[in-house]
Amino acid sequence: MIELPGTFLAMPRWWSEGQHWLAELPAAVERQCDHWGLEPDGAISHGSNAIAIRVTRSGEPLVLRMTPPGPDVAEQAEALRWWDGRGMVRLYAADLPNGAMLLERLGSSLSAEPIGEAMTVLGQLMRRLAVPAPPDVPSTAAIAGRRATELEADWQRYGQPFDAALLDETLAIAPQLSESSSELAVNGDFHSDQVLRGAREPWLVVDPLLYRGDLEYDLARMLWTRLDEMETDAEIREHFGTVVQEAGLSEERARNWVVFRTVSYWLWGLSAGLTEDPERCRRLLAAFR
Repeated sequence: MIELPGTFLAMPRWWSEGQHWLAELPAAVERQCDHWGLEPDGAISHGSNAIAIRVTRSGEPLVLRMTPPGPDVAEQAEALRWWDGRGMVRLYAADLPNGAMLLERLGSSLSAEPIGEAMTVLGQLMRRLAVPAPPDVPSTAAIAGRRATELEADWQRYGQPFDAALLDETLAIAPQLSESSSELAVNGDFHSDQVLRGAREPWLVVDPLLYRGDLEYDLARMLWTRLDEMETDAEIREHFGTVVQEAGLSEERARNWVVFRTVSYWLWGLSAGLTEDPERCRRLLAAFR
């Protein structure tokens, strides 16, 4: 049986749930390998809620991804099938009741590359994924509209962690973002750690969320996940500008999405007990005010 990495077992999401799934996971991996005819073939990597096991099948290098079963697994499998390898890892098989997916094997993460190169790649991939979206997936406009109704209450609940002027600015932006004429596909979980080296394309996205609407939706995450590598406000704005240029975005709308999403994440982070990310949000917002 496999041995789960200690860093995976220590993830915050397991503090309050998932202990039974974790305990059963080594045996579940063994059963899944038997079911699909897989042989483990190397180290185990992981994110916050999934492990990726290198495997082979008839000599072909693949990856077995295991995550707690639930609607998120079905939505991700649907997204992978829909993009069908366009800028995206290929899905070869899915066993949704067991939270298992068999994927194309990819290489190192974009997070290991210099930040300037990474922002160029992210912008280019953002545009590559921007093809007409299915009509029945969540829209960025609806997501913004729902979240806007929660912000003021959250701001009060968590002790007014930033000045009221920023909250007012965010609420003034929200009606613009709650409307969109775009029907393009958007990846709603987009950052350097979710992009890996490929063979058939230089870089490929993993673990997507399929939305439709504004491509600018997740630009803030691209920035805050690597903010510690940016020393000044000018650097933050420079890397923002790189993504905007490479993806062909509206600079004004991109800036508005960065403000809205960063404020939203700041408040969510406080609700989740995070300490470092709210400070990153403060720094990121300061560069655009």
